[in-house]
Amino acid sequence: MPAIKIKTAEEIALMRASCRLAALTLKMIEPHVQPGVTTQQLNDLCHEFLIDNNARPSPLNYRGFPKSICTSVNQQVCHGIPGPRTLRAGDIVNIDVTAHLNGFHGDTNKTFHVGPPSPKAERLVQIAKKCLDVGIQAVRPKGFFGDIGATIQAMATHHNCSVVREYCGHGIGREFHEEPAVLHYGVAGTGAELKPGMIFTIEPMINLGKADIRVLPDKWTVVTRDHSLSAQFEHTILVTPTGFEVLTDLDGEYGT
Repeated sequence: MPAIKIKTAEEIALMRASCRLAALTLKMIEPHVQPGVTTQQLNDLCHEFLIDNNARPSPLNYRGFPKSICTSVNQQVCHGIPGPRTLRAGDIVNIDVTAHLNGFHGDTNKTFHVGPPSPKAERLVQIAKKCLDVGIQAVRPKGFFGDIGATIQAMATHHNCSVVREYCGHGIGREFHEEPAVLHYGVAGTGAELKPGMIFTIEPMINLGKADIRVLPDKWTVVTRDHSLSAQFEHTILVTPTGFEVLTDLDGEYGT
């Protein structure tokens, strides 16, 4: 397996900029997530925002992906392709943004409510956010990647939800996807050791029903097999000498 890259101070500074822009894009799009808006309109707004900020959207043409962001609605787990679909009140939609700025990628996503949420949608979104949060809190030097997955899996199981296993977080930097694969399940104390200078995403996909998924004929959109709702949150994380820094956290939520 290729080695996990340790970023230099200069590379970390550039990563902070790309991650901040990705996070600003999510903040920009939030007020536009309303009933009656199409996922294509959301895509176009994010695309223009990134271009206007001297960046480009990493997903566009990545392995043939045709759009600039991913928009995954309700039972769609990930990699939803923006298009003519109109959002309706009560929907949930995950918007996944990756900015490529000055040679580095920054990656983040968030699940939004479209209008007032149903009780089950509100519950799932809260649980998915908790799963991300506890995964982040497990990041520390001399810890292990297995600690992250085990913590997330325990939180999901505690709330009678399931963790999608086929997709995971990933190293990120000059490449959109680098080593390692960051699993959202597993055993504490296993996997590679966490070291200062590592940068990777944590992005658990949490289903209200079973973990089983399938890919639609478009070869991108992933959905739950049992048609249950799925929600996801993602941040890009730097391992520091004393813990972690959430590079896509604009509001200081994680004390960074």
